[in-house]
Amino acid sequence: MYKKLIISFEGIEGSGKSLHIKNVATFLKKKRISFLKIREPGGSKNSEKIRKLILNNRSNFNNKTDLLLYLASRNENLENIIKKNYKKKVILIDRFTDSTIAYQHYGMKINKKIIEILNSFILKNIKVNFTFLHTVNNNNLKLRLSQRKTLNRYDKFNISFYNRVQSGYLKQSRINKKKYLIINSNKKINENKIIIISKITKLLNI
Repeated sequence: MYKKLIISFEGIEGSGKSLHIKNVATFLKKKRISFLKIREPGGSKNSEKIRKLILNNRSNFNNKTDLLLYLASRNENLENIIKKNYKKKVILIDRFTDSTIAYQHYGMKINKKIIEILNSFILKNIKVNFTFLHTVNNNNLKLRLSQRKTLNRYDKFNISFYNRVQSGYLKQSRINKKKYLIINSNKKINENKIIIISKITKLLNI
């Protein structure tokens, strides 16, 4: 029997996380594994509404407002999707709690303890079992963003911001190294795909 874990895919813009979570979803479909794939911000109906607010280029929220909107989106997902499927299906999440620490604390300088308290308030006993953390260098980050047809508000920060965020992600990963696998997204896509699928197979005991 396969394990029904929560697995998150983290990383800054242009790091390839969304591509690889799609590859994992395709793999699980072929294996007939019951799974759920959601994104943050977004996922549930109300969360997608909040996503549009956060990422809209016309939005100009205070950093604290951004944080609370992200957490509101997460709470909607928890109450309407995740709790219903927890330990019943494999749950794949494109960005989750590590993103909030990386972007809102390391990127935007909001107090880390406040973020952790709010996350704990929302999640209770629900925790991510494993995280694929995708990293990317500045050259590839710039190139991949330049190739996007449309850019949202979070695609337009300066390089120093993304560097702080990525550094924050890596600091988070060092707290519990067994829970993370660092994916070097500067390598070829197929090379990383093999690494990720191999790890998924072991994690879920497929």
